[in-house]
Amino acid sequence: MIAIIVHGGAGHWPGESDGCLAAAQCGWQHLASGGDALTAIVNAIVVLENDGRYNAGRGSLLRMDGRTIEMDAGIMDTRGQLGAVAAIQDVANPVLVARAVADTPHWMLAGRGAYEFARAMGLAAAFEASDKAHEAHRKTMTEIAQGDEAKEVSDRFKIFWNFATPWQEAVDHHATGTVGAVALDSEGHFAAGASTGGSMPALMGRVGDTPILGCGYFAGSDAGIAVTGIGEHIVPRLLARTVYGWLQSGMPLQQALNCGVELMPPDSDIGLIGVSRREMGFACRPTMPTSGIQDGEIR
Repeated sequence: MIAIIVHGGAGHWPGESDGCLAAAQCGWQHLASGGDALTAIVNAIVVLENDGRYNAGRGSLLRMDGRTIEMDAGIMDTRGQLGAVAAIQDVANPVLVARAVADTPHWMLAGRGAYEFARAMGLAAAFEASDKAHEAHRKTMTEIAQGDEAKEVSDRFKIFWNFATPWQEAVDHHATGTVGAVALDSEGHFAAGASTGGSMPALMGRVGDTPILGCGYFAGSDAGIAVTGIGEHIVPRLLARTVYGWLQSGMPLQQALNCGVELMPPDSDIGLIGVSRREMGFACRPTMPTSGIQDGEIR
């Protein structure tokens, strides 16, 4: 079996699955020609980062100041490749930088250092925030000071405000989203990866689950898993590694993915995709665009 499955972020409209299909087809072309799983998932995630509809790459969210974009990404495979970037700016395809980090003596680079590395590798690419990002920010900021929820967020963020621009209150509008991909190649190797534009509201430098090994992604000898949702809920549960552990113990893939969803708070958007040696699948709450190809069949 060879397979690839991709997702466009927990809570996103399922109608955006056409972009996921395009990403899966791009990764599948590499797999079908005998290529490796890691390159396949990187190629797929690049398609999603360039799409503009998903919270990754060129579609990344604006942070609370309405100016800053910070992105995270991480990749790994069962050949020992592991790379990640956190809070990186002015890079259109953070997954390519994460892949390049895997060739260095390190596994993660962050902030300014990550950007300078991307520039040295020819991967820096400044871009304008998308219209969707500006609209999401405008919507959040127009809800300022509406009810107790806004005051709660004000109290939570004002004291820690670390942007260069003056403090602006924001409601608790948890815009999230991550793109991810998992693949199994013809030599039996798994790869998993994810990329995100972060969440809103969030302080400067906030890092969620996406670049963290075992939280937003994990690939082992039995399967690959990628996760999307609110990082502050995912990280304490080491969700990708936890689901992988259930698979190792003999739990069927779909059951493990479903249990991963149930492990999260009931009001938390969450999504998981996975590939084992026999099947691929996904589970989410409430919605998540996905697409996959297994042995040439679109699913």
